[in-house]
Amino acid sequence: MREVPPEFYTTADPVMNVELGWLAFNWRVLAMAISPATPVFERLRFIAIAGRNLDEFMMKRVGGLKRQEAAGIDHLRRDRSIPLFTPDQQLEYIAEATKEMVDAQTACLVRDVLPCLRDRGVSLLSYPELTDAEKSGLRKIFLDQLEPMLTPLAIDPGHPFPYISNLTISLAVVLHDPMDGSSRLAILNVPSSMKRWVRLTAREGHAFVALEQIIAANLDCLFGGMIIESTHAFRVTRNADIDRHEEEADDLLEMITDEMRQRKFAPFVRIECEANMPQAIIDTLVEECNLLPRDVYTTHGPLAMGDIDGVDVDFGMDESLTFPQWTSLTGTRFKSAKKTTAGLFDEIRKGDVLAHHPYESFYTSTQRFVARAARDPQVAAIKATLYRTNNDSPIISALSTAAENGKQVAVLVELKARFDEARNVGFAQKLEAAGVNVAYGLVGLKTHCKATLVVRREEDAPGGLRTYCHLGTGNYNPSTAAIYTDLSLFTCDPALGKDVQDLFKYLTGYHRQDSYLKLLVAPQKMQRTFLKCIDREIANAKQGLPSGVVVKVNGLTSPAMVERLYEASQAGVKVDLIVRGTCILRPGVPGVSENIRVVSTIGRFLEHHRLFRFENAGQPQFYMGSADWMTRNLLRRVEVVTPVEDRVLQQELQLIMDSCLKDMKQTWEMRPDGRYELPQAQAAEMWEAGAGAGEGAQQEMCAHYRRRDKKYAKRQAKKAGMPRRWVQDRAPGGL
Repeated sequence: MREVPPEFYTTADPVMNVELGWLAFNWRVLAMAISPATPVFERLRFIAIAGRNLDEFMMKRVGGLKRQEAAGIDHLRRDRSIPLFTPDQQLEYIAEATKEMVDAQTACLVRDVLPCLRDRGVSLLSYPELTDAEKSGLRKIFLDQLEPMLTPLAIDPGHPFPYISNLTISLAVVLHDPMDGSSRLAILNVPSSMKRWVRLTAREGHAFVALEQIIAANLDCLFGGMIIESTHAFRVTRNADIDRHEEEADDLLEMITDEMRQRKFAPFVRIECEANMPQAIIDTLVEECNLLPRDVYTTHGPLAMGDIDGVDVDFGMDESLTFPQWTSLTGTRFKSAKKTTAGLFDEIRKGDVLAHHPYESFYTSTQRFVARAARDPQVAAIKATLYRTNNDSPIISALSTAAENGKQVAVLVELKARFDEARNVGFAQKLEAAGVNVAYGLVGLKTHCKATLVVRREEDAPGGLRTYCHLGTGNYNPSTAAIYTDLSLFTCDPALGKDVQDLFKYLTGYHRQDSYLKLLVAPQKMQRTFLKCIDREIANAKQGLPSGVVVKVNGLTSPAMVERLYEASQAGVKVDLIVRGTCILRPGVPGVSENIRVVSTIGRFLEHHRLFRFENAGQPQFYMGSADWMTRNLLRRVEVVTPVEDRVLQQELQLIMDSCLKDMKQTWEMRPDGRYELPQAQAAEMWEAGAGAGEGAQQEMCAHYRRRDKKYAKRQAKKAGMPRRWVQDRAPGGL
């Protein structure tokens, strides 16, 4: 093999380009939709997930490349010795790969999923398929509810090209003026405030028609005296990669508010349109949007695939259309806690508690922890970080209640959480109105860590105060906790409590904290500590001692971490990497990475927890936290990773990692050429209808927690002298 510099395998775009690596991940998501083994309504959902992923990719990643291209970065990159794609080259490759993906996505929807759904009573109809009575009913809806909201926008020398909102469907209407025989073009924006899929209530089953088709069929009401020659739907995407000047900002809240206004008018990055749109209209849109022909994506199916699962189905349909229902269980330690305000804290004092979402309930663990702390008269202070949460968040309500109850409450709300800025600004203002001390984040860094500190008065504690901590891998968001796999650690370990106190001093005040007792905190020392852990495994392997590294993250794109993993492999260290998304490391390359394996698990739940295991000469060390092994996480964000020292909890983490590494149903494996494949038996099964694509690692986890719940119920029933079913059926106590 030709000798190449080590950095070639960590930075060269021909080895693994980050953007193309992300598209490979989205192909794996789309494969769940393409597979007949996935229940058909879930296939529709995966088509929508892939569509939403692609929208965000275009706004952020393609938007960033377009900014680089506009800034003239190309000539700077061509001079480097390591082969790197210029922004223009990357945009060309992305356009080619994305168009292939969109074609596959559309074909899957139109040729396979929609016919299967129709056979099972769920129909997305085109307007010509409707009866005259249905069309008449929809015309009344148009006149009563739609026409007042619509504004036809002419395009001519007296009317400039109109403003078009990001990710909003619009109609290009070609008109013929019988007065002078001229052709005219008008634009009509479809209201984004209305549901896109309108239900046909008179039909049996679940039948829907798209809002844009209703509008297109009734345009005569908007263009009186004109002949409507044709109507063509299109959709634009704007750049979300806005340049921030945080160091120059006097007020982060004001800066973010200004940025949200700027984003509404940001440059365009993509046009999606129907395949039958005339080239003359496409050329007009390309010119007005200041784009290139490669930025146009045509489709033979509906636009805005990310909305395709927004049909209002009440699930009176056949259960076989969806994955088997999963209801999160209450963890055994949380069941053991007394149904009193102090009961949960009493249980944590017995030893660290781990909750695994969504298998174990967020409501009866994390949410209850914050809510009970807010009401507990012995709690003196609560501090928390919020990166993303949901509307009407019970966490926000609990923190507000705590402040109103006279507790000292401090919350860092990260205003720079992409696409959640407006929501977080609202939460910050609501918390401030309740008397909470709110910080908006650190200049130059995003605060991505998930931490809550509760300070409680207890007579037997040193100084009369004891600290309780929640450290998690996921956001304080009940909605995503039902579909993301995440971990929550509850502890009153004094060292971790001191570390979290110091973390909040750093986040909310003027405090430089270079090292912590137990926590790994980015950007200070997390990367250096992880590198030292790998170095120790390398030294152990060379001495013949047990060695090994297991990492489970969402992304692995840090050149520093990848280079050190290559060194570990060459020293004989076995490395297992479970990377859901982009991974720039190539496994199995002779002389470079023979001892490295890379897998990616894709299933009904989004794999989101970050776990780390180092063999440490037979005394394994386990960590969990918020950080991926990406440069942005390790060097440009505030992240927290905590050690997990309890042997029982370590076994839980080991089970999670093993379930992915041993899975033969949902886990893809990366080949040395960077492509992913399913195990042969799994690949054959995936294309067999009814084979159960929802099974695999995640199904095994569901079964594990069901078994544990039954064992607990049996023990409690025996203790109470009652049937086991009585214990299992008892509803969890209130907050």
